[in-house]
Amino acid sequence: MGIVSLCLVLHFWLSTVKGTCSEFGALSCDECLQLGPQCAWCTLQNFTDFFSIDGRCDTPEALLQKGCSGEFVEFPITNVKVLKDQGLGKSAGHTNVSYVMPQKMRLQLRPGSQLSFQIKVQQPEDHPVDIYYLMDLSASMYDDLKMIKDLGSSLSKEMASLTSKFRLGFGSFVEKPVLPFIKITPEELANPCRSVDFECLPTFGYRHMLSLTSSTDKFNEIISKQQVSANIDVPECGFDAIMQAAVCGDRIGWRNDSMKLLVFVSDADSHFGMDSKMSGIVVPNDGECHLDSNNEYSMTANLEYPTLGQLIDKLVENNILLIFAVTDKQRQNYEELRSEIDLEVLGDTEGLQIYFTALCQDGTILPGQKNCSNVKAGDVVSFNVTIELRGCLAGPRRFSLRPVGFQDALEIELESHCACDCHQNPEPNSTYCSQGHGALECGACVCNPGFVGPKCECTEDQEQISDCRAHEGAEMCSGLGECFCRQCVCHPSSFGRVYGPYCECDDFSCLRFRGELCGGHGECDCGECVCHAGWMGESCNCSTSSNSCMSADGSVCSGRGKCVCGKCKCAIPGASGEHCERCPTCGDICSLPRSCVECYLKAKDPSDECALKCNSLHATVSNSTDFEASRAALCTLQSEDSCMLSFSLVDSDHGSTIYNPKLYDCPEPPNAPLIALGVCMSVLIFGIALLVIWKFLVSVHDRKEVAKFEAEKAKAKWQSGTNPLFRSSTSTYKNVTYKSAGQQKGDVS
Repeated sequence: MGIVSLCLVLHFWLSTVKGTCSEFGALSCDECLQLGPQCAWCTLQNFTDFFSIDGRCDTPEALLQKGCSGEFVEFPITNVKVLKDQGLGKSAGHTNVSYVMPQKMRLQLRPGSQLSFQIKVQQPEDHPVDIYYLMDLSASMYDDLKMIKDLGSSLSKEMASLTSKFRLGFGSFVEKPVLPFIKITPEELANPCRSVDFECLPTFGYRHMLSLTSSTDKFNEIISKQQVSANIDVPECGFDAIMQAAVCGDRIGWRNDSMKLLVFVSDADSHFGMDSKMSGIVVPNDGECHLDSNNEYSMTANLEYPTLGQLIDKLVENNILLIFAVTDKQRQNYEELRSEIDLEVLGDTEGLQIYFTALCQDGTILPGQKNCSNVKAGDVVSFNVTIELRGCLAGPRRFSLRPVGFQDALEIELESHCACDCHQNPEPNSTYCSQGHGALECGACVCNPGFVGPKCECTEDQEQISDCRAHEGAEMCSGLGECFCRQCVCHPSSFGRVYGPYCECDDFSCLRFRGELCGGHGECDCGECVCHAGWMGESCNCSTSSNSCMSADGSVCSGRGKCVCGKCKCAIPGASGEHCERCPTCGDICSLPRSCVECYLKAKDPSDECALKCNSLHATVSNSTDFEASRAALCTLQSEDSCMLSFSLVDSDHGSTIYNPKLYDCPEPPNAPLIALGVCMSVLIFGIALLVIWKFLVSVHDRKEVAKFEAEKAKAKWQSGTNPLFRSSTSTYKNVTYKSAGQQKGDVS
């Protein structure tokens, strides 16, 4: 592969804060840079003759418009420097072959900015490979042990097509030799398989059998000598064995420049974490090598099983790739632990955000991913990396990007660009700063102790500072400004303007109504609302117009209340509604004075009774027609005697005045004699009619009775010589007590 140039993409993340950099009140170049990657500082000496000190900090475009030419603008940009960038693989012709490009770079970022670059990785050709075979020798693996007798020869043939620098090693494990994982009778300890009439080895934890070697014969010889052992439960101590194989590099023989593969072979789960507490082992695994002189794990009965987190840390730390070679039955249990080869981040990345996009060898683009699959030897994959710096760093950050299983990595040193270069060459005791009262840095004076002011022209004594306090004990410039030459220079605010002799006023701290300052109908002046014409109230939310209080009849609040803040405030008990139009207990506006008007019109002379009725209503009666018609309510009512009343009613703060009362359309009195005659005639006619009807009904009834009698008479039939009313005096009876053949009869006369 040829040398591929580094692709750099610079991107500024502009601040989302409303306004420009000048609104944040930066008083030095360093403070300005830290506001965001869009901010710059003007170093022109006389720039503050027209602007305040904080006006030096703004965007480059704004500073140019203010008259600060580009040569005086301090605007450091994100910088990247590639320190080492040799080509990929052997084709690059370097003595030390690298499969990662570039190899080293230095970055300088402004707070809030992003930097993107590309890293290329080549799958090595003829790269050294170390394979350590870690096998479960529990009794259930007896058949598998027979099948791998020639494993070394098979692996060598397969790996020969990939690399000529191939080495093999071997280790085995069973279980911790303690209760309740094994039986501890002398017979079971000597032969854990005696219950099934089989001879096997005593139970052991982890045993390192063969260091990494290029001799396949030695590997095959070691495997041929292996025998199985046994334990009680199904899970094994495989994680103990993985930990020791990872941390005992000198014993195992891992090479520094090789791809380290740890092949884990088992048909069962593995204990991990606190499982060993069942056997009384409570000391956490320390992640250290504990192989004794016989290459056996000496702390198997003393330390807990390692946790998943410990295993991952040690495997990553030693750059070992773990491969699970398990039976199909247990494949699912180990699926979560199996990891793809990808780009990993190692080192101190606190305060950074790193994003990846994978550009795989087949042209696939995977945003948010840092891994590619099915990469063959010689293939090159790329990763676009974006680094974002959120804030200033206390010191340089050093970290690396390394493909898992590789020795090569991209080493990165990152610094935050939070200091201006102009601070490196100050002019001490500058004549610009009031003849040596301060140092000139970045175009502004940094005053010596005891001096203040834009040009250090004032002394900082107690007398001067007291002039910047509203009263004794108060904060200098109300805590919202600085005292320069006995005057307060107020700090700018992103909320609005701060002003006043002691910075005690602003135009944004007034009351709000419905989220708007001064209700949107006034101006905020030193914490108080100054309302526009037609508005009133603390937050200018009250209208002075009574148009919104006018009821349908043209009166204000239906005559039952007052207009306050553009809304009706009902004064009469029982009145309610937007315009006090509802009042079940008080009637309408014209009904209230009716009794007063009726009494006044019907009385020949004004009486005390009429005065009492009118005074109770706070009303007066006037026959005058001279009144303001626009303010009067014309009332027309019907009196108790069905006459029509009309008058004009004018309300005032002192009561009501009734003008021009009139009584008209009164009905005529009834004619009593005519009414009496009509009643009498009606009674007479009604009586005669009743008598005729009665006589007619009696006549009809009599006729019906006669007809009925005649009908019954016609139906009667009897003999002409017999009296139908005669009955014989002779009675016949039978003696029921006489028993004879004949019957006794007797006649009684």
